[in-house]
Amino acid sequence: MSQPTLETLVRDALNRIPDPVSGKGLIDSGRISGLVIRPDGRIGFVLETDRGPTDEPLRAKAESAAASVSGVTGVTAVLTAHGAPPPRAVPPPQKPAPPPLDARKEATRPARTIIAVASAKGGVGKSTVAVNLAVAAARSGLRVGLLDADIFGPSLPTMMGATGRKPELTADRRMIPLGLHGVSGMSIGYLISPDNPIVWRGPMVMSALVQLINDTDWGDLDVLFIDTPPGTGEVQLTLAQRLPMDGVVIVSTPQEVALVDVRRGVAMFRKTAVPVLGIIENMAWFEQADGSRAYIFGEGGAQRTATELETPFLGAIPILPELREGGDAGLPAAAGDGVSARAFSLLAEAVLSTAATAAGKPPPVIEFL
Repeated sequence: MSQPTLETLVRDALNRIPDPVSGKGLIDSGRISGLVIRPDGRIGFVLETDRGPTDEPLRAKAESAAASVSGVTGVTAVLTAHGAPPPRAVPPPQKPAPPPLDARKEATRPARTIIAVASAKGGVGKSTVAVNLAVAAARSGLRVGLLDADIFGPSLPTMMGATGRKPELTADRRMIPLGLHGVSGMSIGYLISPDNPIVWRGPMVMSALVQLINDTDWGDLDVLFIDTPPGTGEVQLTLAQRLPMDGVVIVSTPQEVALVDVRRGVAMFRKTAVPVLGIIENMAWFEQADGSRAYIFGEGGAQRTATELETPFLGAIPILPELREGGDAGLPAAAGDGVSARAFSLLAEAVLSTAATAAGKPPPVIEFL
């Protein structure tokens, strides 16, 4: 008779704790979501609540129960009201929510390695970094996908040169991502008119995000990069709960007003058991005509913050006109042969190697041009 898996043991332990509302176990009542189990025995999960801090003792009890399971080396349990509320005796009439992403189903893991590119502050060039990392990785020969998870401000169509294009559908009505610059990309920007603003409430945004992931025929990818929206809001939390991400890269500029939010972003991903692979400093300096550097946004702030947070510093990117020009023209600089292409080749190599180490698996075979 086979031995129960660590996931089964953890679920059994959590289900022995009764939900004070329904009387069922925490698993059967749907109160536990986003259960992640790392190869080293670290686990993370979310206790969904609509009672706020009142459920803190229940969260602590669930965390303690999971920690008592043999083979568990550490537990991170997060209390949040962002998910579905716990069951009530008489459910209020409402439109059924879309099915949640289930990290245990193969269909919801569209790539062998999944890496989010995030920034807690807007305007730091996160999308530029995400696009060029994906293109650089694809140039190495890897099969790369890029998901634009910024529902309100999709930038992938412009930066990849695909404005006005729409994905085709498979026979079973799944969307085929657009292949551009060697990258298979999907964005809400491919499905709506660029002139129409998206004025949606949270549930509609989450439903759209679920559809972009589950209703896309990603094929057989080595790496999927996810360009997340700025901040530490509902999209980031949903991705952290529902997708088995191998890590997140934080992008920041050097000034303190951005770094304050970086610290919050790092803390959020750590609380949701997503490894922080490191920090990239964008717009680090501007090289002047005489060869000297002008540190417009301050010098070395992201590197100091990485040291402070005990997080790898992956590298610095200067202000380069070719990056802006490439993004506006739909020709990512990483697809060329300039300074930016070489810089992003090295950054992509560092990101993928760090992700492989964090996940306890061999890094992808990379031969950068």
